[in-house]
Formats: sequence, structure tokens, C-alpha cells
Amino acid sequence: MILYTVRDGVYYNLEDFKPDLSDLGENGFPNKIYMNLTNRCSCSCTFCLRSLKEFNEHNSLWLKEEPTVEEVKAEYEKYDWSKVKELIFCGFGEPTMRLDDVIEIGRWLKSIHPDIPIRINTNGLTDLVFGKPTAHLFEGVMDTVSVSLNSSDVQKYLDVTRNRFGLQSYQAMIDYAKDCQNYVPHVVMTVVDVIGEEEVAACQKVCDDNGLVLRVRPYEAN
Repeated sequence: MILYTVRDGVYYNLEDFKPDLSDLGENGFPNKIYMNLTNRCSCSCTFCLRSLKEFNEHNSLWLKEEPTVEEVKAEYEKYDWSKVKELIFCGFGEPTMRLDDVIEIGRWLKSIHPDIPIRINTNGLTDLVFGKPTAHLFEGVMDTVSVSLNSSDVQKYLDVTRNRFGLQSYQAMIDYAKDCQNYVPHVVMTVVDVIGEEEVAACQKVCDDNGLVLRVRPYEAN
């Protein structure tokens, strides 16, 4: 599925809702819509739902093929967005693997729904993927960039993310988040609560030392 929403850790295809999306709020959904653009990722995280979670085909985040920009726009045009509170680039893969398409879709969304905040959930390794600074591309497009911090030090981060860039990836991810602050109103680092209080405290110190905001989120495996 390309567009979906989430409640209590369960993913729901937007096709199951009314075109005016009035049944989101009526049924206890948070009025946030996620868009799934790719299966590709520069990480292979030990906790990733790609390998831990099963879905039926209708509600699967695993894409048989990547939707084109025009297909994504066509999906959006099926719905009335007046009740939506946030649009979020997310999914099974890392959305910035399709960086140009993310920017194009984001600018299009801003042109027709300037009042709806847009967020992107990212691993923060985009500069390494493309070999150049990329944070400036989010200016005027994203309202929030959420970066997965995952761990408090270089080796732990690599052990958890198993990304293809090696030990340099940790500082690159932090530098990317700091650079995003120059172009995006809200930048937040995230960790999951299952890492334990001591590790959460260590991650908080990393964020404090780098002038970044930390959000601890619940881990959802099933």
C-alpha cells in the first residue's frame, strides 16, 4: 500500500476509509497519513519490521514495485484532506532513497495543502548515500525531520543499523540532523524505549551535546 494510517501499532490501508476521511477521527485514528515510497534502505537494522512483521497482502508495506510520482499524486487526489493533521514520508524503506521524488511530492503537497504539516522519518544517512549535503533540499518542503538516533555511540550504532557506510555513519547522521536545523522548523532525534533507561540517558546526553531534541518512542514489533 502507498498511503496508510496507524493505530496501536497496526497499519491500515487508506483505501479502507471514506474519501472524505471522516471515519479516521470517528474511529479513534490520529488523523495522520503516511506514504510508503520504497522498500530500499541503506541500513539493515536488527529491529526492523521488514524482517519481524508479517502483513496480509492488502495491508502490506512491502511494495511489489515503487509507485511513480504521478501514481502517488493520484492516490492523494482520491481523498479530502481537510481533516488530516499531518502527512508523513515513511514506510518499509528509507524514503530519502528516492530523494528527488520526495522533494517533488512534498512541494506538490505544499502547493495544494499548505496548512498541513509534512514530516519525514529518516535514518539520517542521506548525505552518505548521495555523497553531498542534502538537508537544504527540505527547506520550504518539510516541517519536521525525524532522525533515528538508535544508539549513544559509534560502534553500538553500527551494530544496530548494520549500514553499509561503517563507523563514519554515526557522526554523519548527527551532522545531518544538525544541518537540517538550518532549513527545517522542527528536527527531532528518536530512540525506542526498549534500549533501557541507561542507554536512553546516554542518548539524551548526545543530543544535549549537539543541540538536538530527543524523543523516546514505544517499540512496536507486532
